[in-house]
Amino acid sequence: MAINALYQSAGDLPEKIAVFPLARALVLPQAQLPLNIFEPRYLAMIDDTIGSDRVIGMIQPSPTQPPGGVPTGSNGLDKPVLCNVGCLARISSFRESGDGRYFIILDGICRFAIVEEMAVTTLYRQVRADYAPFAVDLENQQEQESQIDRQLLLDTLRGYLEQRHLSADWKEIEATPTAGLVNSLTMSCPFEIAEKQALLEAPTLVERNECLLALLQMASANTGSPPDNTPLQ
Repeated sequence: MAINALYQSAGDLPEKIAVFPLARALVLPQAQLPLNIFEPRYLAMIDDTIGSDRVIGMIQPSPTQPPGGVPTGSNGLDKPVLCNVGCLARISSFRESGDGRYFIILDGICRFAIVEEMAVTTLYRQVRADYAPFAVDLENQQEQESQIDRQLLLDTLRGYLEQRHLSADWKEIEATPTAGLVNSLTMSCPFEIAEKQALLEAPTLVERNECLLALLQMASANTGSPPDNTPLQ
């Protein structure tokens, strides 16, 4: 994955960023996430971002919201409590749909921790971000591939898919480098918010793979899950 902007250290990354809260939608460093944008506040966010540094923060709403449901802001829009860690991403592709939507592709750059939420007049939310705990994200992840048992990952994935009656493009899987495969599965497997967050916050690629293996194995052991013939994206 190549991008025009070069981010060599945490100091190259913006401190104040717009955030897009979306449950079960992760983008990881050195991975890509396609998104359809249709809600007015996030259309405005993309408009503003395209005209500036082209980066946004993807973050999940917390799986634990206050009693009484998701809070609302002063503008009447949903304002869920957020997880503390998200991932900064750059808009590398942007296309209008012709019916009021945007189709974008995000390139993951570096995870961040929320320092504080900013008081803003925009419809979308903005935070101050701290990237220092995740400086490893700016390094080449492929250097960790030798520490991952790729065959174990493939065997575990095959068992998970068979148990769930899911299909997958095995030619594409076999051709995908190990780092890319770990990240792709983390992003595409239908885990719960808390499980996705654990994968995101795993300190290194090796530890993310270990967490992924554990989740796949637990899901495979849960034979009570209903069949799902949807292809794994």
